[in-house]
Amino acid sequence: MQVSHAHSGGQSHTGSPRRFVVGISGASGAAYSLRLLEQLLVVHGHEVHLVVTDYGKRLLADEAGITSVEFETLVPAGILADPLINDIRRRLVIHPNKDVGALIASGSFLHDGMAVMPCSSASLAAIATGAGSNLLTRAAMVTLKERRRLIVCHRETPLSHIDIENYTRVSLAGGIICPTNPGFYLHPKGIDEIVDFMVGKVLDLLGVEHRLKTRWEGRRG
Repeated sequence: MQVSHAHSGGQSHTGSPRRFVVGISGASGAAYSLRLLEQLLVVHGHEVHLVVTDYGKRLLADEAGITSVEFETLVPAGILADPLINDIRRRLVIHPNKDVGALIASGSFLHDGMAVMPCSSASLAAIATGAGSNLLTRAAMVTLKERRRLIVCHRETPLSHIDIENYTRVSLAGGIICPTNPGFYLHPKGIDEIVDFMVGKVLDLLGVEHRLKTRWEGRRG
């Protein structure tokens, strides 16, 4: 199933363009990663460096019908007719997961934060133990080493004791554990709003202003 979001027909960029790294691994939640890409790349005009694991590719195929990881398949179809399409395309850089020598694997590569969304237990374990055997986990390891913001959106339940220990290791190393556990106090009217709740949380953690419905404003009266 692919969750669709209406495009507003124009970009609402806030502030200067920034640079982010997004990782997609094999846990469930393709809709989260696609919406995060749309928000960072299209809505807010930032540069995104994307890396997808082999199981992340299977996830995109199984849940979103995406069989090839490329610009045309990752952005909403309506974007392809946008007059600014070439600028949007230029700001998405897709890195092969097996290329551990890619740009994002170096501490010299400056960026404003990395989000792994969704993050499988296997990728969580690799990040927690500093096992940079593929580009996603290598980039995450370097992000922690350089004291940049790493957001790990783990998608698994129930948790094993190993998962809990890996949470602790990543957290102590400076990462932020942000499980994909949406709240329902805003009374979502459909899957899109549930997805936006979690994506908005990640954007908050990355310091990206947005208009997604995520925040509790308290009771009135």
